[in-house]
Amino acid sequence: MIYPKIPLAQSIIQICQAKGLVNVVISPGSRNAPLTIGFTNNPHFTCYSVPDERCAAFFAMGIAQQTGKPAIVICTSGSALLNFYPAFAEAFYSQIPLVVISADRPPHMIDIGDGQTIRQENALANHSLYNANLTPEASAENDAEINNAINKSFTKKGPVHINAPFEEPLYETTRKPIVDATISAIAKVLKSIPVDELIVHTNIWNAASRKLVLVGVNEPDEIDREILDKLAADPSVVVMTECTSNLHQTSFVQHIDRIITPFAAKDFLMFQPEILITFGGMVVSKRIKSFLRQYKPEHHWHVDPLRAYDTYGSLSKHFECTPNEFFQLLLPFTKEVASAYAGNFEKVVGQRQRRHDAFVQSAPFSDFSVYGHLIATLPEKSQLQISNSAAIRYAQLFPINPTIQVFCNRGTSGIDGSTSTAIGAAIGSGKPTVLITGDIGFFYDSNALWNNYIPNNFKIILVNNGGGGIFRILPGHQENATFNTYFETSHGLTAKPLADLFGLDYYSATDFTSLERNLPAFYAANKRPCLLEIFTPEKENDKILKKYFEHLA
Repeated sequence: MIYPKIPLAQSIIQICQAKGLVNVVISPGSRNAPLTIGFTNNPHFTCYSVPDERCAAFFAMGIAQQTGKPAIVICTSGSALLNFYPAFAEAFYSQIPLVVISADRPPHMIDIGDGQTIRQENALANHSLYNANLTPEASAENDAEINNAINKSFTKKGPVHINAPFEEPLYETTRKPIVDATISAIAKVLKSIPVDELIVHTNIWNAASRKLVLVGVNEPDEIDREILDKLAADPSVVVMTECTSNLHQTSFVQHIDRIITPFAAKDFLMFQPEILITFGGMVVSKRIKSFLRQYKPEHHWHVDPLRAYDTYGSLSKHFECTPNEFFQLLLPFTKEVASAYAGNFEKVVGQRQRRHDAFVQSAPFSDFSVYGHLIATLPEKSQLQISNSAAIRYAQLFPINPTIQVFCNRGTSGIDGSTSTAIGAAIGSGKPTVLITGDIGFFYDSNALWNNYIPNNFKIILVNNGGGGIFRILPGHQENATFNTYFETSHGLTAKPLADLFGLDYYSATDFTSLERNLPAFYAANKRPCLLEIFTPEKENDKILKKYFEHLA
């Protein structure tokens, strides 16, 4: 086997292997040559070459999202590192393990006017769980820092940064390693709920007749079916989910905006919870956030082993355990409380469903009807990745087959990196994957297609409404040149040249007839990745969506 001759590079690679890290995404460069040589010549690792650093980091994050293990992403020195930052921040807020290793010039080369040098130490510190600033030589201190960083990514579920300065020459190799790096164990932290706390909060639960459980981004199959069924059977409990919650129970309230948008003040008062329990990641719905910030619960408990955000300005307790552990401990001691809370919600859900169905039947070709059709026709047991902005919001309005796992970069909710993440996730899961994306997010991340690893069963559905359609939905929209240019960013672009450039099979649709004709062929084609571009009416979509919400009342 070939090893880099530089001892520090050998130490990094040895420790990564000992920790069980496997997937390594490398953006080509010179200063990171010792790492590239070491990782690519070691059969333990699976290496990917992704030239665009921003895409590479999201690609790695998508792999980590699916495997649950830290993925490694490596770059050369200089501004390359800074291009990792969008994915790094997303990984921080989405609690996805990621190990960034940046090659650097040695300290005496910084700030003397040399090329490709910036101040790389602590460059990602604001969103880093650990910053390991190494010295050029191999040492026990460096080994400790590398261990600490990787251990933190495992235990705290997030991104860490290892900055490794390398002296030239960079490309020399050896057949025998000259270091034996020190490996430290990953300490597992086990937490539970003290008995006295459990008693206090069980009594609060049993005294309340209006309990709302709100679930944000959640990994599939994390909650036992028995727990879901017991929550569903309690008349004082309402469980609200989003498509990214990956929870399915027929009585759960799945389409939050559809339910609460038409609420008047009396409805908000009726449904104001006494206890709010939240778990999972970020919530998409702005309306539920507004509701709970204005009509605050008396108690807000957040359940997560690591973090608790005071999203609604009423956080009263952070239970530092998994949601499954929390409900396993709590529910055996709860008792049923006479309540009309779930029943009243059920009536509203039924009314909204009837109004929704009636509108869908007559809705013209638009973003609304297209998303409804796409969601309904997704292949069973596939993975759905959704881009941010309008795409994820439309997806909340329609039921998704329970066999489909849903993911979206909701940590920072940015449009950057959705395609790159989806490709990495398709590789990490091995499942047939469909990405539904808007045009601005797709074109913004078009370099995501610039790699040789896109699976043949990977599908992109691009809803092209000619601009940032979300801005037409938001309050304050005015039809003028300033809005069209600086907010919506109107364009006349099509994805066909990109599909041709990167070797994707291309399909298009402009109406219901062409959509229904091309969709089966699009899903059936598996010899190359496929892209379906659907053109919707730019200036009608917002009007139709507003009519839909008006119709629900």
